[in-house]
Amino acid sequence: MVQLNPTHVKAVWDAWNIRGMVIISLSIQTILIILAPLRKRTPNRFLALVLWLSYLLADWSAIFAVSLIARNQGKDSKQDDPPQDKKLMALLAPFLLLHLGGPDTITAYSIEDNALWLRHLLGLALQVMSGAYVVFKSLPNSLWLIILLLFIAGVFKYLERTISLYLASSDKFRGSMFKASDSESDETHNPEKEDESVHLQISTREYVRERRPFKLEKPSGDLTHLDILQFAFWFFNSFKSLLVNNIFSSDQRDESREFFSKLKDEEALRILEMELSFLYAGLYTKVSVLHSWVGAVTRTITLGSLTAAFCIFHYRPKKVDKFPGADTVIIYTLFLVAIVLDLASILMVIPSDWTIAIFSRLNEDGQDSGSQIDPALNWFLGLKKLRWKKQKCCEGRAEHEVLNTPFLLKRWAGSIKMFNFIAYSVNANIERIHDAKGKKGRCVWEAILLPFKCIIYIFKKLCGGIIIVFHVSNQYIKNVINKRSGTNLVARYCIVIAEFLIVIPHHLTVIGNYITKFLGIKDLLAKNSLKNSVHSEPLTKELWAFIFTRLQCKRQRLDRKERSKTKPGKKGWASSNSKLEIMDPEWLMRYIADVDYARSLMLWHIATELCYQEEASPTENCDDRQFSKILSDYLMYLLVMQPKLMSEVAGIGKIRFRDTLAEAERFYKRKLIENSRDVKRATEEILSVSIQEDPRLFKGNHSKSVLFEASELAKKLKGVNDSGENMWRIVSKVWMELLFYAACNCDATARMNQLSKGGELLNFVWLAMAHLSLEY
Repeated sequence: MVQLNPTHVKAVWDAWNIRGMVIISLSIQTILIILAPLRKRTPNRFLALVLWLSYLLADWSAIFAVSLIARNQGKDSKQDDPPQDKKLMALLAPFLLLHLGGPDTITAYSIEDNALWLRHLLGLALQVMSGAYVVFKSLPNSLWLIILLLFIAGVFKYLERTISLYLASSDKFRGSMFKASDSESDETHNPEKEDESVHLQISTREYVRERRPFKLEKPSGDLTHLDILQFAFWFFNSFKSLLVNNIFSSDQRDESREFFSKLKDEEALRILEMELSFLYAGLYTKVSVLHSWVGAVTRTITLGSLTAAFCIFHYRPKKVDKFPGADTVIIYTLFLVAIVLDLASILMVIPSDWTIAIFSRLNEDGQDSGSQIDPALNWFLGLKKLRWKKQKCCEGRAEHEVLNTPFLLKRWAGSIKMFNFIAYSVNANIERIHDAKGKKGRCVWEAILLPFKCIIYIFKKLCGGIIIVFHVSNQYIKNVINKRSGTNLVARYCIVIAEFLIVIPHHLTVIGNYITKFLGIKDLLAKNSLKNSVHSEPLTKELWAFIFTRLQCKRQRLDRKERSKTKPGKKGWASSNSKLEIMDPEWLMRYIADVDYARSLMLWHIATELCYQEEASPTENCDDRQFSKILSDYLMYLLVMQPKLMSEVAGIGKIRFRDTLAEAERFYKRKLIENSRDVKRATEEILSVSIQEDPRLFKGNHSKSVLFEASELAKKLKGVNDSGENMWRIVSKVWMELLFYAACNCDATARMNQLSKGGELLNFVWLAMAHLSLEY
């Protein structure tokens, strides 16, 4: 049997703790540079978890390794230590400073991290002092020149990250826009005297033209891929302070509004996609610094110092004799990986959208023929264009074009998350409207997941069976022993012991509930249980066209009111939905204008599902029906699964959802359809309840549930067709208004955080409304 020798373990730890931490730090940097660019393309939870852990461990591992080196340098050398050990450790310290600079592909995990730029600046100063102490304790050191070059590279790398965080902070955004506005209004503006800080903004390109007002005009023909990129970059530079809710000048609003009013729906989608991609790059990467003169200088110094240090080390004589073989391999690995990662970052930056936008010229008036390289740039950008695939919806009545861009060419996830209340309440399987993977792909995917689903199902059943056995055994033992024990003390003691053992699961459950409540993670665990009922639908071209056309129509109506000098109504959810352009809207006011936003959303979501589960009439507009269903489930997903994003409009949405779910479960239990997995039957039972029936039979007096109120709404909607109107057209208009109101009033910080999680349709709607000067 192998015995663990504490002395041997300590010796291994003393020999490899620093080297091991350096290798771990290098591995984390490699993970970040490879995986970080993927997070804007997918909301995958496993990828987010890996990146979150890597992001947190990256700084910790490097700082911990530096502290180990400093501790090692402060100790007296032992007789069995290698003669060059302290000198070699001093060489590792600047590598760790280089790691603290982080990769170019991620500077912040969330937008709140940008506010910590001052902390990172202080960290830079402290790490430089720590590194200087390590080098000082190793003197005299023949590796001083290599260490100095690596220190220069590390300091500039860390400085790049700190500046990137500073430029992406909200205060800097707000201040930069005020300076930009002042400079634009000054007709005697001299670019040579411009404040240097302006050149370090997220927008690094300045269009220095003649002293004439800039007039943004859409070219007469279709926009090319290069036109799309240039206009997106221009709008990004002009409207980036939307992040901090700045107010724009009337000229900016008018130009943007006129331009977007003339766009086709797909052109608008492509411009918004690129604009949001620029926002992501500016907020979460080093691209803002790398495309400035500061970035060019720091990257030249960094790469030059690294290369020079490597060459000096490589051509150093007798290094194999002075340093152990393992240490030589580690040093070579650190050098080569650092140089390769730097070159890889440069290769990622060169063909990026940002680089092309900076070095190409904006076609301001639509008459410029462009440069000679424009056709090549246009071809390259065409590789990342939106790709659509025709696909029939599951009902087979309509064919839509779904977004099907290859994963590595995406600028966002291109999908819409959906959550259905009734399907969740009866534990039903997910029903998809469109399936981008196709039947074959879906079958393969289900086959891959089947073993895991079976294991989880067996585990749940096994745990449930054990609990039932414990409960039944407890009752049986108590009954039997109570009858036969009499005054037998031994039997009585057996009863007490048996009862204690049998109620252990109950005690564990109570303790678990207490711990989750104490740690404040009860809501998080409940949210995770809801995620199993969430699925994605690909964005369809028809849905986006429906949304954008609706926005353009609203803009046109507002323009007509402005020309006729009609006084606009007050803002707010109730007032914004007072006119839905239907023949008899009075009865709808009870469900729209007279209720708060969260209640209205819940009401219309359940009512939409109750109507949707009925067989579609051949005369119905299939598009309106599908769009209503998608937007209903999407906004329900935002309300339930994205509470931070909807915090400005949700109100007591969480309480209302909980009470409605509890009411539905009581109702299903009474009707014997609990966990039936049958959405259609559940909707039929809900609709069968008489309006005159007392709702207190199913809910308490203080409940915020809207289940049967939604049933009443669904019945009234079904009567709309009899009056000659289209029910689904009305429902789709209501969902448009709910979507627009949420887009304008959702939390700005949470909205920007979604850019690093695959993006949201809500971001596109919000930005389109901002460009069209639409407010709620």
